Amino acid sequence: MLLPDNIHPEHTVYYNGAFVLQSLQKNANCTLLELYLQTKNQHEISMPLFVLCLDWLYLLNLVSISKDGRFELCS
Repeated sequence: MLLPDNIHPEHTVYYNGAFVLQSLQKNANCTLLELYLQTKNQHEISMPLFVLCLDWLYLLNLVSISKDGRFELCS
């Protein structure tokens, strides 16, 4: 799923996760929709793939979710 050999690299969670991180670095504290729209403006990404990227980044402890539902980078 992260780096499969049967699809193009630009469709992987690994590749698109970098764009989600870049968007989060520009806007350090944002909601799910704000982060999605910012990432989509930078790079064409579907909502299901975006959510998979967020899940993956959360599991890697790179992104955290505050109690009010805002995403931020882990320090």
